[in-house]
Amino acid sequence: MAQSHREASRQLFDVAEQQQGFFTTKQAKAAGFAENTHPYHVQAGNWIREHRGIYRLALFPATDRPDLALWSLWSRNRDEEIEGVYSHDTAISLYDLSDLNPSKLHMTVPTDFRRNSEIPSVLVLHYADLPENDTQTAQGFRFTRPLRTILDLIDAGTVERNFIRQALRQAVTRGLITRQQIRTRPMSGPARKIVDEALRQAA
Repeated sequence: MAQSHREASRQLFDVAEQQQGFFTTKQAKAAGFAENTHPYHVQAGNWIREHRGIYRLALFPATDRPDLALWSLWSRNRDEEIEGVYSHDTAISLYDLSDLNPSKLHMTVPTDFRRNSEIPSVLVLHYADLPENDTQTAQGFRFTRPLRTILDLIDAGTVERNFIRQALRQAVTRGLITRQQIRTRPMSGPARKIVDEALRQAA
């Protein structure tokens, strides 16, 4: 017997709820919506098509950062695993460690990440294979932990040093980074120098 529409809707909502109301074509199919019915749901106003293969439930309540969930889903691989992790300027702004308000979204993707289609202009991609313990998960997206974020910004050299020192001092004061983490973390010579200097000023 075909799965009931109500059951399919419930399953889809459960998935979308974890992703700020967004879901993929494959997730809709897995919930029980045949692909040939997807255009109908868009026309009927139940779903909003946000990007190729990505939709949003029209009645889902507005969230703070829907863009983060959307582009996170864009970064999924063929197995539907999300590969992108927000990092650099975007991650630092998520921790509220600075006045940096980046107009683009910085995302780190694996070194073997490939896309046949054009990269959306809102994204700045960085390529690195991030260890699991350098990332954490929020509502439908992942982002780099504070120390990794600051080290990435130091290595990228795109942000003023003052700004990095300020972010580092705040992170330590607020307990987002411990001095123990800093002591044991492998880092480049220049990065170690900047970090130590900031800590001396914070002491």
